[in-house]
Amino acid sequence: MGELKQLSIFAENKPGRLEKITRVLAEAGINILAVSISSSVDFGVIKFIVDKPEKAREILRENGFTVSLNPVLAIELVDAPGGLHSVASILYKCNVNIENAHVFVQEGRDKAYLIVEVEDVEEAKKSLSGELLKFY
Repeated sequence: MGELKQLSIFAENKPGRLEKITRVLAEAGINILAVSISSSVDFGVIKFIVDKPEKAREILRENGFTVSLNPVLAIELVDAPGGLHSVASILYKCNVNIENAHVFVQEGRDKAYLIVEVEDVEEAKKSLSGELLKFY
């Protein structure tokens, strides 16, 4: 089973924060593969899948950002009606609770993945081990 790491950056909800974060990553030669942004009134969490996650965490911390790097499940989706439903059904059957999720489309659009945040990635992997799922 594959594992992917996701950056989570806690940032003020104000103009220019995303620009600064993406500039830092671009200048470090880090490619952003997927992004998700959620916010409240004053603060937000920006989540990235990048090609060099450990380097990204280091460089963002050096530039004053509060950032964490956590494993996530990346489950391949069939690009057809019902593709997401089939994965959701398996997660339900295996009692895997989704805390957060978004989709990552791989270069060339040949594959898509459901990026799933769960409380315990290793436990979720064990629960899903007998299922016909493909992982990143």
